[in-house]
This record gives sequence, structure tokens and C-alpha cells, in this order.
Amino acid sequence: MKSQKLGRGLDALLGEMDEAYENEGSSKDAVLELSVKEIRPNPYQPRKSFDDSALFELGESIKSDGLLQPIVVTEDIDGYVLIAGERRLRASKLAKLKTIRAIVLNSDEQKMRQFALIENIQREELNAVELALAYGELIKLHDLTQEELSVKINKSRTHITNTLRLLQLCAKTQKALVDKKITAGHAKVLVGLDDKKQQLMVNSIVGQKLSVRETEAMIKSMKTLSTVVSKTKKTLSYDFTDLQEKVANLGFKAKTAQKTLTIEFNSQEEINSFLQNIK
Repeated sequence: MKSQKLGRGLDALLGEMDEAYENEGSSKDAVLELSVKEIRPNPYQPRKSFDDSALFELGESIKSDGLLQPIVVTEDIDGYVLIAGERRLRASKLAKLKTIRAIVLNSDEQKMRQFALIENIQREELNAVELALAYGELIKLHDLTQEELSVKINKSRTHITNTLRLLQLCAKTQKALVDKKITAGHAKVLVGLDDKKQQLMVNSIVGQKLSVRETEAMIKSMKTLSTVVSKTKKTLSYDFTDLQEKVANLGFKAKTAQKTLTIEFNSQEEINSFLQNIK
């Protein structure tokens, strides 16, 4: 499906979501009491991890005080598909509530995907990696620059850039971030390291309880040591002049590099002859 351009793209979607809630209870957007069993999750939900204890607390709150803001669904052949309100639906199920208030909108797959992205970004319910994926998807769907996205969702360009950079981390480091073993601050300074060094640093952060500043210092020391070793390897070389001359006098070709001398043989006989000369 072709990306929606800026004119009616993200602006319209943001407005449409707000309008749905503003018109709650009007004839424009139907608000129904639906059976939770009739509602299927949004297949495009960007959020993958949910805090069970927080969901339980939300469920108890809904049971006690009611649902302050209805979920948003679209009608499907065999029931309804959730557009926005994943936590509210999960919490209601956890609280064993039979029904839930819902606004019913007409929606297609493209809108379902984007509503889910937008709601989670606005409610700040995504972890850092999910947020980075959501930003990336909105940029792709609407053909936006990072600067344009920052204006649309009221986030700084620096925040969006730094968040997107987290996608450069290896899968294990991203998981450590999602599992809260390291913070987003730690993760940002690990960007640019290869997978092996990232794992070394993650283990150090967890094992030694390193702060972000201490992590930065350790990475700086690691890079300095690596540069010194690299320079040492590059400058270290041997003088093969005499040895190369003796090999040539025996009738063999030899090539030299910084620390190696390579003798070329064209047949087994030449190898035997060379070994005989050495003896």
C-alpha cells in the first residue's frame, strides 16, 4: 500500500483519533457496551511487553470506578477488532469483566496500524525499542523526515534521533534494555560497538552496577586501548633483507610483509631441494 503523504497523512489521523473521543456518545461515533470476548487484539499493536502488576491495578480501578475512556474498535465479520486501548482491554479481561465500553469506528488495516502507533506514542506506553520501531514505521508510512515527525508528535528532534539509533544495537542488547537490565542512557552509549563488545559492556553494567558515566569511561578506555594495539600491530615489522637474499641465492622466490616472509614453490621437487639446502 502506498505511503500516505503529509497533507492528509499524520495530521488527519491525529485529529481523527481526538475527534472520536470528543464525539463520544454522539450519533457520529457509536459507543457500545461490548462483550470482551467479541474483541480481538489489534494485529498491528507495536507494544509487545505488558506489566502484569500494572494491568492488575488498572483492572481493579476499572472494576471500582468504571472505564474513564472507552476503547476504540472497528467492526469485523465475526465481532470487533481493537484499534486503540490494548491495556484497558487486557486489564478488563484480567479483572474478569464481561463487557467494556467501546467507540466503534470504520477503519481499514492502514488506519488500524497507525492508530495503534499513535496512541501508544501519545500515552508513552512503549518501551524504548518499541518506541524506536514505532517512530521508524511512522516515518516510513508518511514519508516524513525526523524533523517533520518531531513537529507532528511534539517531541524533540534529538529525542527521535537518539531513540532511532537504538535500532542499531544487536538483539541481545535490545532485550537487555527491554528487560530493564540496562537503561536507555546506557544503551545510547553502546551504539557503534560491535556485538561482542556490546555484550561485554552489558555484562559489566549489570555485574558492576555501572552508571552511564562509568560506562562511557570504560568504553573510552576500551577504544583507546584498541587504538594503541592497532597502531602497534601496524608499526611492528622485521628486516628480512639478508634472509630474502639467501633464499634468492638458493634459487627461490620470496615475498615479505611486515612480519612474514613467504617462499614460493612451483613443484614438490623445489620443496625437496629447499629442504636439502637447509640440511
